[in-house]
Amino acid sequence: MTSPESQPPAPQPAEPESKDRVYRSAPAIAGGVLLLAIAGWLGVDAVISGEGRTPWLALALLLLVVPLVVAFTLRPAVYAGDDRLRIRNPFRIVVVPWGQVASLRSAYSNEVLTESGAKYQLWAVPVSLRARKKAARREMRATAQARREMGREGSRGSALGTTEGLRQGFSREPLSDGPVRAETDRIMDDLRGVHEARRQAESARGEVTVRWAYEVLAPAVAGAVLVLILVVLG
Repeated sequence: MTSPESQPPAPQPAEPESKDRVYRSAPAIAGGVLLLAIAGWLGVDAVISGEGRTPWLALALLLLVVPLVVAFTLRPAVYAGDDRLRIRNPFRIVVVPWGQVASLRSAYSNEVLTESGAKYQLWAVPVSLRARKKAARREMRATAQARREMGREGSRGSALGTTEGLRQGFSREPLSDGPVRAETDRIMDDLRGVHEARRQAESARGEVTVRWAYEVLAPAVAGAVLVLILVVLG
């Protein structure tokens, strides 16, 4: 019999791998699905009911339009991992290690700037000026309401003439956990937080890589060539 001391140690459970945070635009996905449904409906109807070169032209247009719609609506995504930021834009996939990220900038578009000076737009995190204005109005209303509440509680405490009343009046919990921000601005804040936490990590070093999405470009170019040929031939 094998003594307990000679038995091999029990295998340690493997640590769960950290999953990337995925950011995508829900309105873009919804719009893309709607556009694909409309294009499919019109294209299939033209193929079935069309005469002459119409079915071939409809197929060529579908070959051109469908990849472009997918590229600009369903495809864009941003993957934030512990070591790198992967940006899937309409026609390119850019992988930027956190150590190569110089800053994440938000203006009229959200962009990542690398240490080498290159700039890549985050298509999956579009800037909405309307959402920013809406968030600013909500922040102003929340601040005004908090001041009114504090004023009422402070007046009540003064009227009672007690220090406890004043303490209760000016120690109320805020109406929100922080400044009201638009959704895409909150996403950029999250990415900046990951960048600050991981940019010095040894595993977050490396080179920036860019790959063209030929699976999107090839059918779109083929569709464009077919459309041009059919139009020229009349």
